[in-house]
Amino acid sequence: MNRRTLRRGFSNLMVGLMMGAVVVALLPLFFILINLILKGAGSLSLDFFTRMPAPAGESGGGVAHALLGTLLIVGMASLIGLPIGIGAGIYCAEYPNSRLTWVTRFVADVMNGTPSIVVGVFAWAWIVAQQKHFSALAGSVALALLMIPMVLRTTEEMIKLVPNSLREAALALGYPRWRTSLSVVVRATLPGIMTGGLLAVARIAGETAPLLFTALGSQYLSFDLDQPMAALPLTVFTYATGPYEEWHQYAWAAALVLIMMVFLLSLAARLAVRRRFTLNG
Repeated sequence: MNRRTLRRGFSNLMVGLMMGAVVVALLPLFFILINLILKGAGSLSLDFFTRMPAPAGESGGGVAHALLGTLLIVGMASLIGLPIGIGAGIYCAEYPNSRLTWVTRFVADVMNGTPSIVVGVFAWAWIVAQQKHFSALAGSVALALLMIPMVLRTTEEMIKLVPNSLREAALALGYPRWRTSLSVVVRATLPGIMTGGLLAVARIAGETAPLLFTALGSQYLSFDLDQPMAALPLTVFTYATGPYEEWHQYAWAAALVLIMMVFLLSLAARLAVRRRFTLNG
């Protein structure tokens, strides 16, 4: 057996091991989705999406209040967290030797490892306790605190991949430093930055602990960010720990809807970015 055959056999072995690792990594997600579909799909109906929850112990009702609450809370958190995270990530990548950059990276790494319940307690102490009432805005701030370090580090790593020659070419054409960063560097890494933002949105969309200390939850439909508000994770928690079997079925259905919302959001954003860059190219 010659060396070429050995190298080819070793290469095929490594490829097979990597494919096996991919399958093992996807199996938990596959089983979770199958379990959610089997236990939650049967409770999905038009009433589930459009009606308010029925009184405790009665059949029927839906989670329209939680769907709208999730969109409002996560949307406000994204409006707060994405600009701050992306801006800080750009600064850290463009000025890597600054003392402020070192401090920012350290704080971001610490925040990435902080349990979400700690962030929830922090938001309760500094917002809820000061206002003396729960609010959806406090929940959005807590979720934004979880989002910022993820977006920051992802944005920084994406921008680091841009070759210096691209920056030098823009500067040689007379672009100022800030315009080079925003118009050239960020545009080149926009798909990666959006992917990082979507991962951050996906994480905060399913967080429950921070909302228990801030938004609290509600059985009523509300658009007031200064008042308690329902959200899908809170509804899943409430129904899953409730004493009624129908609540348990609704908890599975709400969890399935939450997963599908994140999946569709990610898919739509990926397709939009790909189409934009195809047209520009």
